[in-house]
Amino acid sequence: MSNDRIDNVRHAYPAAGRVILHVDMNAFFCSCHEAVEPHRYKGKPTAVSGSVELRRGIVVTCSYPAREYGVRTGMTVREALRLCPELVLIQPDFNLYRNFSRGFLRIASDFSPLVEATSIDECYIDITGSKQFGTPLEIAERLQGRIREELGLPCSIGVAPNKLLAKMASDMKKPNGLSVLRKRDVPRILWPKPCQQLFGLGAKTAAKLERLNIRTIGQLAAADLTLLTKEFGVYGHWLKEAANGRDDSPVVSSREPNKSIGHTTTLPADLTEAEDIRRVFLNLADQTGRRLRRQEMVAETIQIAIRDPQMKTITRSRTLDKPTERTDVIFAEAVRLFEKHWGYGKPVRLLGVTLQNLKPRSESAIQLDLFDYEREPRKEQLLRTMDRIRDKFGEDAVITAGMIGDDPSVLIRDYKRRGTSLQMDYLRSPENRQK
Repeated sequence: MSNDRIDNVRHAYPAAGRVILHVDMNAFFCSCHEAVEPHRYKGKPTAVSGSVELRRGIVVTCSYPAREYGVRTGMTVREALRLCPELVLIQPDFNLYRNFSRGFLRIASDFSPLVEATSIDECYIDITGSKQFGTPLEIAERLQGRIREELGLPCSIGVAPNKLLAKMASDMKKPNGLSVLRKRDVPRILWPKPCQQLFGLGAKTAAKLERLNIRTIGQLAAADLTLLTKEFGVYGHWLKEAANGRDDSPVVSSREPNKSIGHTTTLPADLTEAEDIRRVFLNLADQTGRRLRRQEMVAETIQIAIRDPQMKTITRSRTLDKPTERTDVIFAEAVRLFEKHWGYGKPVRLLGVTLQNLKPRSESAIQLDLFDYEREPRKEQLLRTMDRIRDKFGEDAVITAGMIGDDPSVLIRDYKRRGTSLQMDYLRSPENRQK
């Protein structure tokens, strides 16, 4: 690289401050299917719909050709088909999405070690120290080009001095957009927009701001901080900072371990019987335990969530005497918490199990009493053997009779069909952390 070139690249970066990219994969689920089977889906109006959480015919995401007909995420399939009779419906395949997610994150990590995946189809990249790859715009263009050429996927990228503005920039042009948003651009570009377009500001907050005669991001930026903190508490300070384009939050590598691991399942009908409720908890404990062991962690606290038919939700938890990774312990504690704080006979519509206060297994001294010394190694060996069998032959290769049923908790073992855009375990396994 010539001296002139080095100077040009250096001047493209701030003397003090950061350069952040936000990568947003466009219509990600549909784009993955199109990349694998272009002859079936390329250029056609498509929608991924259906879920093991019984979303009952809801559009999870749709392609840009479908959006031209007015099809939108969250719409019922019936309504979507009314707007676009030729809409092609696709069953979700989360194994496929995870593989493509690993792919674009791998490409991103070629430009910086500071890559933070916020969902299966979005990430932040801190390229402040990546001058050897060129100017920020050159890096963004190369990154976008490689994702398109190597994976066949479209993406939009925002370039900014912080995460907030990078996210706002990536939303400006879709699909295949590349936008720069500097702090000096905020008054011209962001301030005329309505408050609800500020990333992180929800509809309820926007409605409350409107009652205070604060309707635009510019009005929010100029609002009295005392008023905002009086109405919104500490969130009011964040609102004013964000409206002025200020955000100091760091890009945190996604390979950091989870702080908690949880599963919830919404039930198609109210459950009241002990046998049904215990089956749900067994399936939830089974999968949270599996995820815990894949990350080689142990949990100190077990929490359950219970929601009644009126949508009232409670959570209850207990910290164990010693950390655990065992499904049977998780299950027993979940049932114990349910029986203590809810009881059978009262209807429930949602149940959940979350493992908290996680620690690396290698750093946790699990104290064994005199009678545990012989039993625990055998139980651990059996657990590891069952995990290896399921890793090789699938989640249903080894299950207990108590797991079998027809409620959604039975289907959480179906990794191909089940997933969410926010579950990132596949990036945090020990083998991925070593890469």
